[in-house]
Amino acid sequence: MTAAELRALPLFADVSDDGLERLAGCVAELERDPGQVIALPGDPGSGMFVISEGTVSVELRGDDPIELREGNFFGELALLTPEATRIGRVRASTRVRLLSVPREDALAIVESEPSVALKMLKEIARRFAGVPLDT
Repeated sequence: MTAAELRALPLFADVSDDGLERLAGCVAELERDPGQVIALPGDPGSGMFVISEGTVSVELRGDDPIELREGNFFGELALLTPEATRIGRVRASTRVRLLSVPREDALAIVESEPSVALKMLKEIARRFAGVPLDT
């Protein structure tokens, strides 16, 4: 994924050119087909995912599934502690293209680019408050 493609994602829209170049060098692109499981509760949380195309369904502790689509992210709690495990089941609802951002690289971006940290915190707060997602 190029720096220009990363800039098109809302989470990274305000990241510096240098930050985007660093990020482009560390993300892995993954594709999953509809119905394919991406994460299960208890899986190791080695990083976070950003959806660059498609839609995923997230099921948390028996709650109704929520749909996340292009521009959104999941797995961000893995950034908070190295021992974190996944807390929900994530499944591709459509063909989906994901960016897998390893924990250490995601932390480096969050530390050097305050806009990313602020956007993530706002989205996490919205999710915990049950407010509908922006994207």
